[in-house]
Amino acid sequence: MGPLVVVLSVAVLLLAFGMIAALLIVVRRTSGSGSRVLKPSPEQLQAVHEEIEQAREEAGEIRGKAESDAGEILRRSAAAAESAAQLRREVEEEGRILKAELKELRADLERREGRLAEREQRLDEEARRQAERDRKLTETEVELADRRAELLQVENERRVILERVAGLTGEQAKSELVRDIENQAKREAALIIREIEGDARKEGEKRATKIVTLAVQRMAAEQTAESVVSVLHLPGDEMKGRIIGREGRNIRAFESTTGVNLIIDDTPEAVLLSCFDPVRRETARLTLEKLVLDGRIHPQRIEEAHDRSRAEVQDLCARAGEDALVELGITDMHPELTLLLGQLRYRTSYGQNVLKHLIESAHIAGIMAAELKMDQPLMKRCALLHDIGKALTHEVEGSHALIGAEIARRYGEEEDVVHAIEAHHNEVEVRTVEAVLTQAADAISGSRPGARRESLEAYVKRLERLEEIAQSYEGVEKVFAMQAGREIRVMVKPDAIDDIQAQVIARDVAKQVEEELTYPGQIRITVVRESRATEFAR
Repeated sequence: MGPLVVVLSVAVLLLAFGMIAALLIVVRRTSGSGSRVLKPSPEQLQAVHEEIEQAREEAGEIRGKAESDAGEILRRSAAAAESAAQLRREVEEEGRILKAELKELRADLERREGRLAEREQRLDEEARRQAERDRKLTETEVELADRRAELLQVENERRVILERVAGLTGEQAKSELVRDIENQAKREAALIIREIEGDARKEGEKRATKIVTLAVQRMAAEQTAESVVSVLHLPGDEMKGRIIGREGRNIRAFESTTGVNLIIDDTPEAVLLSCFDPVRRETARLTLEKLVLDGRIHPQRIEEAHDRSRAEVQDLCARAGEDALVELGITDMHPELTLLLGQLRYRTSYGQNVLKHLIESAHIAGIMAAELKMDQPLMKRCALLHDIGKALTHEVEGSHALIGAEIARRYGEEEDVVHAIEAHHNEVEVRTVEAVLTQAADAISGSRPGARRESLEAYVKRLERLEEIAQSYEGVEKVFAMQAGREIRVMVKPDAIDDIQAQVIARDVAKQVEEELTYPGQIRITVVRESRATEFAR
């Protein structure tokens, strides 16, 4: 209450001073030049009373303001006291927490000191046990030295006794023993050498067979698309109108009878026959050739010419199949297989005549079988029939290898021949040497110079893809496709790739190439990690 008392006191003093001032004003106004005091008039008294009332009002306002300021000061004092109390409580709480943490740290320190004391005690105990073991070891070494001396003495006495009994000195006995052991070792070594040579000869023959088959298998090449169009030359362009007929009657009859599309364009003195079936296309070509030579072209003549041409093609196919068997020295083959072989005379695969390819593959397989001391007739049979399924690929859905294997099995071919047919494109896992040699003969015949048309674009794309696959791995610096795509040389950064990682990269690249690309033979992946050390002499 101290500030409030002071404020009230100041207000009372101000009121008193106001009243005194009012009286002095009245005195000045009522007094003249002399010192005589006159009685104030009522108006003057009224004015004095008004000024006193005004002074009282001002004093009341000052007092009210002083009381308000005193209340604000009291409220601020109470808030400050509350803040101080809150701060004191927080300080006490923090002090309590710090004391608890200090107590816990002290307990932890005491526990660690206890563990260190226990560890020191264990180390002292271990040191005592180690000292005891060292002492016992020293005693044991002394005992062993004594026993060794005793054994040497006994050995010398024994040697003297043996020399006296045998009548030989130690050196002579040693020489005899070494001579006997040497002779025995030579005999055993000779037996071991003979056994090793026999095993090496057997293993060498196996590995030589494998190497030869692998080497010839690597001679394969990429293949291109085959032709499905035949061209027939005409004696003149006026023949085109006769082939077409009135309102296209003849050409419609020809296409419906033969099943072949007849294309007549601006090519001078020539028409095109288009069909995916080569036998049907050849039959249509012979039919149209007969009609052109005869000159009479109408629907009935077309059917008659087609029947004659179909019979002629059948005879040509049978004769071609028989000629192939005679050339290869194979006589015991089912007539249906012979006919299918003959039909391949008109089939081209990747620009190569299929029947000639089979005959050539059979000769190659026979030569390899002779070099490897295998059954030559069997190998020729496998190679001759490996593409027999292509004769029916236009009629039966599926891979020609599997179709050919089913046909060969149906007409009584041996299981080795059937397996060689179905596995020559790796659609079935290769299990026999005959199947491997069939693959090799097929690859050699197809990849020889001039045998097939090779697509440069496909070849370049394959090489580019090989380099892209190897370049995609982290740490690879340069990639080169070499030996016509049969080897990939991968240069890696020696500071980023170690020897083990280089082996991993080679294996991963080989696996990705096997999964993504189709290629003949095999592709070697060589990862080169070169480390260079350079220094200058100044």
